[in-house]
Amino acid sequence: MHRRAALLTAAALALAGTPALAGPAQAAPTGLDPRPAGWSLADSSSERRTVLQYWNAQRMRAARPLSTPALRRGTTSATGPSRGTPWASKVTAAPRRAIITRHGERGAAWSFDGARGGATTTAAVPNSPGLRWTDGGAVVRTVGRVFFTTADGRNSSCSGTAVTSANESVVMTAGHCVKLNGAAHRNWVFVPGFDNGRRPLGTWVASRVVTTQQWNDREDINFDLAAVVVAPLEGRTLTDVVGGQGVAFNQPRQRQNFAFGYPAADPFDGSALVYCSGRAFDDTVQTRDQGLRCGMTGGSSGGPWFQGFDERTGLGWLNSVNSFTYNFAPNFMFGPFFGDEAMAVYQAAQNIDAT
Repeated sequence: MHRRAALLTAAALALAGTPALAGPAQAAPTGLDPRPAGWSLADSSSERRTVLQYWNAQRMRAARPLSTPALRRGTTSATGPSRGTPWASKVTAAPRRAIITRHGERGAAWSFDGARGGATTTAAVPNSPGLRWTDGGAVVRTVGRVFFTTADGRNSSCSGTAVTSANESVVMTAGHCVKLNGAAHRNWVFVPGFDNGRRPLGTWVASRVVTTQQWNDREDINFDLAAVVVAPLEGRTLTDVVGGQGVAFNQPRQRQNFAFGYPAADPFDGSALVYCSGRAFDDTVQTRDQGLRCGMTGGSSGGPWFQGFDERTGLGWLNSVNSFTYNFAPNFMFGPFFGDEAMAVYQAAQNIDAT
């Protein structure tokens, strides 16, 4: 295990307790329920065998990318994005940070202009708007493609990441990759290291899902994240086979990030791991998310954003996931801030018995 990633996870463990789960249909009678929401998927061996048999090569090839939720252009207000999603209340307690010691970075500071759909930069910094990752490292084993069936029967795809966890079985992804339009997905599997149809590290079936109560109740785009617990495969746990990335919470904004995913909508086809890199900026249009100049398309949803990413080892600290693009600015990807709510989701998931 990479030492920095291990230290980060240990810090997260020490700073947050294990929250109780609220059921997928539960909501607090007043205000916001701070507990994560969770539900079961294939939680028996017979159900898992059925899911594995379902995802043959033909169905995976035919799966359509699940597009990132597109927000209509509108006026920022107290009610939040124009799609009708209300803002969640701000956390009033002092944020609990996973401890990272790192020197400040110099480079570009991106500024998003929603009215023009553009960006400006004040200095040059290595930046990729969407290129195939060819440098190897741990990222090609820990990041993978996600497949599932939506409530209306469509086979779809997203992206996800294996992260270090107590149960060695947690995949981080986007909330809309587990539930959308009020209905949970089924036949959910994670394929780490997916490469042009090949599944060199196996197909891992989800047994349990955890997401934020804000996404579960009303699909609040500010909290579009989820953690999925996958069952062991042939007696081994996920990160025992593929390794795991660290996870960081309540980190400073506007840092250098590397984003990864398996975009499958034009001009991509979902066959290869693609990345974007650059300095994140705050969304000034409708959400409290962070943005990154990135041309990845549908299917990349749920893919990781890493801070402290080492291009030589392919390791970093997952600090957000690909969530959405504005339809008037398709070359910018946005992802949720990983605060206390994200930490609670991760904590709940890593303490679930994966067997």
